[in-house]
Amino acid sequence: MKFNIALLPGDGIGPEVTAQAVKAVEAVCRRFSHEVSWHFAYAGACAIDRFGDAFPEETYRTCLEADAVLFGAVGDPRYDNDPKAKVRPEQGLLAMRKKLGLYANLRPVETFSSLVHKSPLKEELVDGADFLCIRELTGGMYFGEKGILDGGDTAYDTNIYHRFEVERILRQAFEFARRRRSHLTVVDKANVLESSRLWRRIAQEMAPLYPDVTTDYMYVDNASMRLITGPKFFDVIVTENTFGDILTDEASVVSGSMGLLASASIGEKTGVFEPVHGSYPQAAGKDIANPLAAILSAAMMFEYAFGLMDEGRAIREAVSESIDSGFVTEDLAVEGAARGTAEVGDRVASLILK
Repeated sequence: MKFNIALLPGDGIGPEVTAQAVKAVEAVCRRFSHEVSWHFAYAGACAIDRFGDAFPEETYRTCLEADAVLFGAVGDPRYDNDPKAKVRPEQGLLAMRKKLGLYANLRPVETFSSLVHKSPLKEELVDGADFLCIRELTGGMYFGEKGILDGGDTAYDTNIYHRFEVERILRQAFEFARRRRSHLTVVDKANVLESSRLWRRIAQEMAPLYPDVTTDYMYVDNASMRLITGPKFFDVIVTENTFGDILTDEASVVSGSMGLLASASIGEKTGVFEPVHGSYPQAAGKDIANPLAAILSAAMMFEYAFGLMDEGRAIREAVSESIDSGFVTEDLAVEGAARGTAEVGDRVASLILK
């Protein structure tokens, strides 16, 4: 097969970690006799610097014409400390999701047996945890009407959802639960929020259509505690945009490092595959960033965009072998045994090809 992949390294450590994901993809293509063409594009602060736009039209066209998008991260300290900035790097990410119709964000959380001691949670709580978070990505408070009143002394953000948005993300969640252990947890705040009551009502309407899936409902505050006290309870979690953003970052403590969490954003057009960790500008250029989340995002790309499970498995096995042998960056290494970002990328690529 031949793949046309849009490569959007973005800001901070994005270029460094996506470079390692590129190595893994090219190793897989050599092993399985595929061809790959890369199409570079700008997004985030680097795009603002060049075009004055965090997600320029040229980048949108590149994504639209690709089979998949491999994305790094956006964010820059120049904008973090300037609340008056009219154009921000994060607007590029929101624009990409909206324009490509990426309404479902998939974030698998799993543990590696050799790293359970890295989690701040007790080993018996996290060992064997394996669940999928599905976050609605194009609705809710992030995209609702917002504004400032009273000369800047009052601000508002509107959390709005439509039936079709809720139905399509719940349909994805039920289908993914069927492929896993047939247990779906719908997370909301239906005791307080009207939008959450809509979510719960629609989920209760749809659940009988999936009698093979055990469906339960959990308030977001309870879910946030359960993720820490009993993460092995979960199989598939589905929730709205804001709750999902918070809960999936919280879930990183289960695996022991945010540098291990990959994600896929899928929907109406080209899918985007990216690490969860963000731009981490403090580490940019230091060759210390963990590239494994970006590499595992490439594995998800083969699995979800191309339907090539063996290729995805080859990447996952190489990552596991690198972790088990202690060939990892400083966030996962024992003292004095850390490897550099590029070194870990080279190691994973060589393990794919062995």
